[in-house]
Amino acid sequence: MPYAPHMAKANEFGEPVELEAEGRAVTVTNPDKVLFPKIAATKLDLAQYYLAVGEPLMRWIRNRPVLLERYPNGVGQKSFFQKRIPESAPDWLTTTTVQTINGTPSRALVIADLAHVIWAANMGVLGLHVWQYTADKPQWSDELRIDLDPSPGQTFDDIREAAMLVRLYFAEHGIRSYVKTTGSKGMHIYVRVVDGFDSFAVRGASVVIARDLADQHPDVFTAEWWKELREGKVFVDFNQNAPHKNVFGAWGVRPRVGAQVSTPIEWDEVMSVDPDALTLRTVPDRYAETGDPWHDIDDHPQDIGPFVERFADQIADGVPDAPWPPVYPKMPNEAPRVQPSRARKTE
Repeated sequence: MPYAPHMAKANEFGEPVELEAEGRAVTVTNPDKVLFPKIAATKLDLAQYYLAVGEPLMRWIRNRPVLLERYPNGVGQKSFFQKRIPESAPDWLTTTTVQTINGTPSRALVIADLAHVIWAANMGVLGLHVWQYTADKPQWSDELRIDLDPSPGQTFDDIREAAMLVRLYFAEHGIRSYVKTTGSKGMHIYVRVVDGFDSFAVRGASVVIARDLADQHPDVFTAEWWKELREGKVFVDFNQNAPHKNVFGAWGVRPRVGAQVSTPIEWDEVMSVDPDALTLRTVPDRYAETGDPWHDIDDHPQDIGPFVERFADQIADGVPDAPWPPVYPKMPNEAPRVQPSRARKTE
């Protein structure tokens, strides 16, 4: 059945509610509109969730550009990505110009304070997809992201095992790392990076890391970009570090019917955490009781220079770069961007 937008009557979803976020008043319109039908969570519930986790959220996301994933009528209804903030937006919003890999500029929201998050929630945003740099230093990519992506048939237990091996790998290289659930099937592992590395360098480092993990634990990991070659292994998605790539952010509420949250956790929770139980309803109490597992992430920026140098050495030795996503132009030193099964048919 084609999507038919619900035409709300005046005040059908309640009178506007004014919330205060970091000293700024933000109005939530239609506060009683249900965005998550399974748990009957409303737009006001979403905004109040972000107020409850505002401190750890802002510690990590402050001053970062974001891509907005909007669900004006809630989960299961029509959605769209909004990269460009319209000129009609409030004049207090902070924005910056971001560019896609093909050079197309757009005006993106910068999360300058918690009021910006509440404004986005009021717009029906069920996903803040975050750039890998801060707006004041766009030349430096200060996050290295390891995205552990399960293959068909794998369970979350496979992701648990893989995450612990990634932690061990980083520890052996003297690198401090942090972990979060994705709010879905995988896990994300973050390394805060010292200034001096652009996104091309960080991606190169992540290619080296993915290859190392696949070489050291061939029964667990794969660094193969093509899905047909992953053979039921956990894929280390190095392309989450590609220039202008944005990733679903920590503390964000996913557009899932259960309102699952991409939640930072302690490393000793990896083997027991139930990611589906971390929701808009449960995470605020969890944070109040246990605090922020990423509270010191900015205190320990890591030097990834040795990984960057190894990538450069591999290229110099004739090892091709790993494939880039199809939306990117062909890159220097990149391996053929042809699905292996198709390549065989043309030989």
